[in-house]
Amino acid sequence: MAGHSHAKNIMHRKAAQGAKKARAFGKLIREISVSAKQGMPDPAMNPRLRAAVKAALVANMTRDTIDRAIKRAAAGGQGEDYQEVRYEGYGPHGVAIIVEALTDNRNRTAGDLRSMFAKHGGALGESNSVAFQFERHGAVRYPAAAASADAMLEAAIEAGAADVESSEDGHEIETAVEDLGPVRDALEERFGQAESARLEWWPSTTVELDEERAAEVMKLLDVLDDNDDVQQVYANLDVSEAVMQKLSA
Repeated sequence: MAGHSHAKNIMHRKAAQGAKKARAFGKLIREISVSAKQGMPDPAMNPRLRAAVKAALVANMTRDTIDRAIKRAAAGGQGEDYQEVRYEGYGPHGVAIIVEALTDNRNRTAGDLRSMFAKHGGALGESNSVAFQFERHGAVRYPAAAASADAMLEAAIEAGAADVESSEDGHEIETAVEDLGPVRDALEERFGQAESARLEWWPSTTVELDEERAAEVMKLLDVLDDNDDVQQVYANLDVSEAVMQKLSA
């Protein structure tokens, strides 16, 4: 899955560059608030909230900040106006892009994204205009030190996972949508809390690009990712490891 591997490269690249802390924390707090609002305000009883808290801790957010966000949401303040919205469109060179957002103003967010797509050689489309080029999967990730490749593979398959990819960067466990919760819970019981566990869009078809064209698409992906309302960005571009290293330099 070249496009899927590239999505991981984008995450690593952006982490290495260092996102603006205030914006990154704002997105994490928004996800914590919505998660606490939609389910129980106890991470132990709310898988989505537990994942959001884990992501915040990985980003070095303090436990006090996390607890305050949960309490505000539980008290009926923060998080009640946010809606989950999926936007779809095409970037330069026919690359399909899915954007997941949490917004309190759909018109504002749609307008902002439409402008970003247009300025970078793309176009925002209608719902389901590109989703057919992706598949929905569950993904559970652990650091490499959590277990050996054999131990993780055995435990994951036993728990009902579809596939496991292990490397020096860590373990990535693929699941069907309905199996994400059970697989995550089984693995956490054995190896401790996962680095992340969520539903993602993985491309079923990809667009192979050279360095120059990939750089154009990456500019759009970076701009989209920097928007306050945007939580996740997925694209079906296929870029070689050598080109990714050049773009990351």
